[in-house]
Amino acid sequence: MRKPNIIIIMTDDLGYGDIGCDGGTHIRTPNLDGMAAEGVRFTDFYASANVCTPSRAGLLTGRYAIRSGLAHEVIQPADTTGLPRSEVTIAQALKPHYATALIGKWHLGHVAPHWPPTLYGFDRFYGVPYSHDMRPLALFEGAGEDVAAHDDKVDMARLTQRFFEQTLAFVEANRDAPFFILLNLTAPHIPLRPNPDDLTGSPAGDYGEVVEEIDTNIGRLLARLKDLGLDEDTLVMFTSDNGPWFEGSSGPFRDRKGGAAWEGGYRVPFIARQPGRIPAGRVEHGLASNLDLLPTALGLAGLEPSTIELDGRDISGLLTGEGSSPHDQIALFNNNHVVAVRTARWKLVARSYYRTFDAPLDGLLLLFDMQADPGETYSVARNYPEVLADMRRRLADARAFYEPMAATFPPHIAPASAADHPD
Repeated sequence: MRKPNIIIIMTDDLGYGDIGCDGGTHIRTPNLDGMAAEGVRFTDFYASANVCTPSRAGLLTGRYAIRSGLAHEVIQPADTTGLPRSEVTIAQALKPHYATALIGKWHLGHVAPHWPPTLYGFDRFYGVPYSHDMRPLALFEGAGEDVAAHDDKVDMARLTQRFFEQTLAFVEANRDAPFFILLNLTAPHIPLRPNPDDLTGSPAGDYGEVVEEIDTNIGRLLARLKDLGLDEDTLVMFTSDNGPWFEGSSGPFRDRKGGAAWEGGYRVPFIARQPGRIPAGRVEHGLASNLDLLPTALGLAGLEPSTIELDGRDISGLLTGEGSSPHDQIALFNNNHVVAVRTARWKLVARSYYRTFDAPLDGLLLLFDMQADPGETYSVARNYPEVLADMRRRLADARAFYEPMAATFPPHIAPASAADHPD
C-alpha cells in the first residue's frame, strides 16, 4: 500500500474566525469550506505558541520550542540563533521514504549552522528566510547545499501565487512516489499586498483579498491533485501559525497574536482532507496541537518516531473519527513561561498584558469553563474549588517540567537592529 502524500499548508497570522466554516462572515472561503465538508474540521486545535518562530519550531519538530531554545520572541534579521541541528524535523523523520520540500517562509535561522532549510531534511527550498516585513529580504531557491538568492526584489503581491506554483511543480515532479510538502505562506501577515491577477473584490478589504487568494489557490491545488489521480493518496492539512495580528478575526475567542494566555493567540483553524481515508463532513472537538503533526505523519506513513522525546501525539484517530484525543491537557507558552493549561472542559489563565504591564495572574485564580464560556469572560474559580486545585497543580507541574529547559540555552538578547515588533 502506498504511503500517503502529505501537504501541510500553514498561513501566517490567520485568525480562527477568518474562514467561513469556522464562523467567519466577512471573508469568502468556498474552497476551504468545501475542504472541510469533504474532510474534518477541528474546533479545539492549538498553535504551540502565540507568535511565529516558536510555533513553527513546534510544528516542525513535535516539541515545544523551549526544548530548542526558540521559545522567546521571534528571530530578527540581525539574530544568529536558529533551530538546533540536533532536532529532528518532519522532513528528516519521513526520509528516505519521501521526497520533501519547504515552500515559503522558514524563520528558524538564516545564518550558519541554521541555514539553509535543506540541512533539515528538505530536498528543495523555495521561499524567504523570515517574515516578509523584515529587511533585507530576498527570495531563495535551491536543493541540497546549493541554495541561493533567487530574487532580491521580491514581488510581494505575487508571493502566494509563486508559492502555490512551486508546490504544484513539486507535486507533478514527484507524483510517482510519496512526497511531503510544508507550504508556509507569508499571508495574511502584513504587509498586505493583494495580487492584481487574483482580485476578488473582498468585502474585508486588503486582508480579505489576500485570504481569498489563498482560498482560490487551495481550490486550484485540490483540483490538480484530482487531475493527477492523487486525490485519494494525498492528505492535505490547513492551519495557521498563531492568531491574527492587526487585522483578522479571532472568532469567539479573546485577544489575538501575542496576547499572553488568552485563546485568540493560540486557537487556530485546522482542516484535514483525504478522500477515502478521512470521512467527509466531520467536526472534531478533541484537543489537538500543531505539535501533533510530526507523530501523526509518521503514524500514517507507517514509520517509527525517533527516540527523541516528543510533546506531540499521533492524532490519526481524530482525523478518521476512530479515536479520542490523546491529550489530557494542552500547555500554552508565552515566551519561556507556561501561562495557561487547557483540558477538555477547563482552562486556567495565569498571565495577561495591560498596556506595558506583563501581568502575572496566578493570584487572581482565573478559571474558565470552556464549554460554557469559550470567550473566557467570567472566572468560575469560586464555584469549582476542586477543579481549581487540580488545574493549579497541572500548571505547577508543567512549569516545573518545562521552564528549567530555558536555562540550557543562552538568554536571548535582541540585536541592536531588531525591529520593534514580533515577526
